[in-house]
Amino acid sequence: MPTQPRTRISGATVPDLVLAAATRLFAEQGFEATSVQQIVDAAGVTKGAMYHYFSSKDELLTASYGQLLDRQLEHVVEISGRDLPVVERLRLIAEDLVLTTVAELERATAFHNSMHLLRAPSRTTIREQRRTFRRTFEDVVREGIAAGELREDLSVDLVMFNFMGAIGYLPVWFTHDGPRTPDEVASAYGDLLIASLV
Repeated sequence: MPTQPRTRISGATVPDLVLAAATRLFAEQGFEATSVQQIVDAAGVTKGAMYHYFSSKDELLTASYGQLLDRQLEHVVEISGRDLPVVERLRLIAEDLVLTTVAELERATAFHNSMHLLRAPSRTTIREQRRTFRRTFEDVVREGIAAGELREDLSVDLVMFNFMGAIGYLPVWFTHDGPRTPDEVASAYGDLLIASLV
């Protein structure tokens, strides 16, 4: 079935148009099933224009997900630096991660369903972004343990893996027309994280 081009967004750049089209198609029909031709048709640009900015579908998926990771890392760094008790900062981080993930559900879905298909350079890029995120999150947990706000028997890396696994699974089950609103899910995830730490 031919992909219908979307109306151009006023002021959108070629990279923005291509990323938006690729993200939507990867989420809807999968990374492997999406062709470069479908992406450029949906973006309303030529292959030459796309290849001027992106060398491959791998690079498109990495850039798309990277935008979400960058936003989330920026928020986590900002929240972790606030003058608040650790428990409150961790709750805010949890809630923000849920809200940013579901706000960008297409991006999160596209990546969740396709991350295993990325080639080595793209995997390395994503791992580096995640590593920075992980260190920031773990530092807040360590601070809470040292200050006596969190249980001292916690394994910091297991806390991070457990929580990030729950965030990473949101694209599998969350839908905007489902029984829970983003705010309800964010609040519940915050409660679950804190309950496991104190």
